[in-house]
Amino acid sequence: MKYKETLNLGKTDFPMRGSLPKTEPVRQEKWYDANLYQQRLTQNEQKPHFNLHDGPPYANGNIHLGHALNKISKDIIVRYKNMAGFYAPYVPGWDTHGLPIEQQLTKAGHDRKSMPKAAWRDLAKAFALEQVDKQRHDFKRLGIMADWENPYVTLQPEFEAAQVRVFGEMAGKGYIFKGSKPVYWSWSSESALAEAEIEYHDIDSTSLYYANRVKDGKGILDSETYLVVWTTTPFTVTASRGITLGPDMDYAVVQPEGETRKFVVATGRLEAIAPKFGWDKYEVLATYKGQELDRITAYHPWDEDVEELVMNADHVTLDSGTGLVHTAPGFGEDDFNVGKEYGLEVAVTVDEKGYMTKNAGADFEGQFYDDVVGLVINKLSEANVFLAKEKITHSYPFDWRTKKPIIWRAVPQWFASVEKFRQNILNELDNVNFYPDWGKKRLYNMIRDRGDWVISRQRVWGVPLPIFYAEDQTPILDQTIINHVADLFAKHGSNYWFEHDATELLPEGYTNEHSPNGHFTKEEDIMDVWFDSGSSWAGVMNTRPQLDYPADLYLEGSDQYRGWFNSSLITSVAATGHAPYQNVLSQGFTLDGNGNKMSKSLGNTISPLDVADQMGIEILRLWTISVDTSQDMPVSNEILKQVSESYRKLRNTLRFLMANTSDFNYATDAVAFADRAGHDQYFSVLLNDFVKDVRDYYDNYQFNDIFKRMINFVNVDLSAFYLDIAKDVVYVEAPTGHARRSMQTVFYETLLALTKLMLPILPHTAEEVWEYLPNETDGFAYLSEMPEVQDLGDTTQLLTNWAAFMTMRDAVNKALEEARTAELIGKNAEAALTLYVTPEQAQLLTDLNADVRLLLMVSQLHVEDVAQAGEAKNYDGLRIVVAHAAGGVSPRDRMYHEDLGADPDFPELSKHEAEIIREFYPEALTEGFE
Repeated sequence: MKYKETLNLGKTDFPMRGSLPKTEPVRQEKWYDANLYQQRLTQNEQKPHFNLHDGPPYANGNIHLGHALNKISKDIIVRYKNMAGFYAPYVPGWDTHGLPIEQQLTKAGHDRKSMPKAAWRDLAKAFALEQVDKQRHDFKRLGIMADWENPYVTLQPEFEAAQVRVFGEMAGKGYIFKGSKPVYWSWSSESALAEAEIEYHDIDSTSLYYANRVKDGKGILDSETYLVVWTTTPFTVTASRGITLGPDMDYAVVQPEGETRKFVVATGRLEAIAPKFGWDKYEVLATYKGQELDRITAYHPWDEDVEELVMNADHVTLDSGTGLVHTAPGFGEDDFNVGKEYGLEVAVTVDEKGYMTKNAGADFEGQFYDDVVGLVINKLSEANVFLAKEKITHSYPFDWRTKKPIIWRAVPQWFASVEKFRQNILNELDNVNFYPDWGKKRLYNMIRDRGDWVISRQRVWGVPLPIFYAEDQTPILDQTIINHVADLFAKHGSNYWFEHDATELLPEGYTNEHSPNGHFTKEEDIMDVWFDSGSSWAGVMNTRPQLDYPADLYLEGSDQYRGWFNSSLITSVAATGHAPYQNVLSQGFTLDGNGNKMSKSLGNTISPLDVADQMGIEILRLWTISVDTSQDMPVSNEILKQVSESYRKLRNTLRFLMANTSDFNYATDAVAFADRAGHDQYFSVLLNDFVKDVRDYYDNYQFNDIFKRMINFVNVDLSAFYLDIAKDVVYVEAPTGHARRSMQTVFYETLLALTKLMLPILPHTAEEVWEYLPNETDGFAYLSEMPEVQDLGDTTQLLTNWAAFMTMRDAVNKALEEARTAELIGKNAEAALTLYVTPEQAQLLTDLNADVRLLLMVSQLHVEDVAQAGEAKNYDGLRIVVAHAAGGVSPRDRMYHEDLGADPDFPELSKHEAEIIREFYPEALTEGFE
């Protein structure tokens, strides 16, 4: 017989390597075949509800790393909630209307303007649903547990109907109006854009300085005086109708040397701009406040039919320019507002495609707006009012889809008034928790500062604005009529709008005083897609019977403070008076390993599906909690390899725990807490604290803290201490002896707690572990419950004692290391320790209720009174002597013993070992040992 056969060497078939790319898809199929998602919900039907509302990704193309981060984070939360006493359904969604899909159709060779709108929309719908299927397949590969067969899609008739009813609520309260004011206009998309559809890039622009000659100086300025203005958008000079000054700013009338003309500039800008115009010497003839120059008139630089008005407004600054702002009400919000106050014409000289129109003048008509800089300079020069030009680099808004710059352009649009209920929205934010907490201020400021919402789009693929026009063009915004349209959409879908004329869409027999002949027309614009997704609280949470409004949680990227968080809040407060969410969690963006934004053009992207195929999706899921998602997060193949190493250590720890509990049945073999050895009690308390901390982190969405706590628990508490001392117990002690069963009890409790706590993050691995736990009766780990924090009584003194012992242990390790360096010993097992202790230290060792020799992993331990210490060296308050252990080495436990051969039948074993062999391996008496 071999000595090894008398050791309790753990055995398990749980593989050391996960082979995740191969095994994950097989495991996922098991989940779907068993309808595990619904099984868990059915089990939770009588429990409190938790509703995470999925912000819909746009249905276009394969998923990217941002999608993966988002969906995995949601899956972690929903899985945890379902295992923690909640009914937590997860209905995934898709945003399916809008320009990107129309652009894809155009790329495929379809011509929108050559076919009926309904036919174009049919093509768009088919394309969108193909993309939904593609992304659904991708998301399922991430291991996301969701109601994949019943997602919400913004093109669904029931969703569109709910959206239209939200619009009706807002119209009924007077929040919807038509106006003509500057909006973000994308000439590349031929449509107005909302603020959420804008992104900013730095561009180089040509800025111009020029002068308007005074026409009527109101007795203050004469006609040889010129007002010096500055513009960064030369094309807008064609629509200039005024000049705006700061009412409390000082303005100087300046005459440069050699000039007969006089020029007005802000005193605070004179020194900075005089060199640009070659004014080496000049005389300040007079100084006036802006309000003194109010309503003076000036000539347009070249258009004789236009008179420009001097106005006062507070948006003028001295940061740049001349302090006199060229004002074109048709091309800027501030310009529009001051122009409206002063009654100026709102001239628009650029068409929807970005080309100059007839009213810009014959020289400009038909030219692209960004190509007329040279022409503007020529016109100004011919009028002898051109002063200077310069290149400037500044941040400028772009269409986030086409990546082309936009312009501000005043056109008739439909708006949702934010001003009318802005304070209600801001008040509702006090009822919402934000993670991180700075999100509240960010959203508050955006709502506080935003203008009215442009909700009309000059496109085809979207939900039509349910507005009719009477014969005299009076808009019909009757909520009853709008709800009638919603009923039609619920039954037929929104294509019905494009397949029927206005009379067929209105209720039968409808009349209106503004249409004496019974003729009506309908609006051709569609709604902003942010109104689509922003109405999802109504189309999903308030509609599906298993869901609740308001949602418990919205979780998206930090860009959604100006997107989905924003639009959802506006529509919800407008329609119901309440925020659509109780908690908002935002996340940063994924960056490459060097901290750069990921971009296909840069070639630094990482596909989540490639990670799944090469490393396993568990690695990406573990990475998700390894980073601080409240800020931007780096990810690279090297970073993922580091995460993979953390996964390997975790997996090996689980494997060790399984191997050493394979002969353990918790129901019959478990040892009660009070009866456990001191070190087992101590680790039970550490485990209990671990469970409490991790559950608290889950409850507060602190993913990164879960990762740090879990890795520290596994690597430090478990591997570096408990499992280190465990081998001398679980391998060597009697198979069913109290010492081993006590430790196995803690092993199993740790294994079970770790498996359940990690399941939301690593569901494939947790379910794999579950298959090797034959005494757990739930068919899947996901059908079990989260571990509860146990009442272990007052453990304060226990933890205090063990913290003190760990300090003593550190001191012992220093002494052992010195002995090793001096070649007195090799391994710790070769050491005999003598500790010279104070009465307090002696009491501590007694109170541990543990085999201290075992804890220090030495062969022999002697404890003496500190009075006997003599020359013993002091290590951090503990007097220690290290000697080489006496006696011989047992071939079974590899420790030194002075009682080898105490049992003559087993001359190489200690007395304790011989007793174990006699009881549990009696065949050794006849077979002997090799």
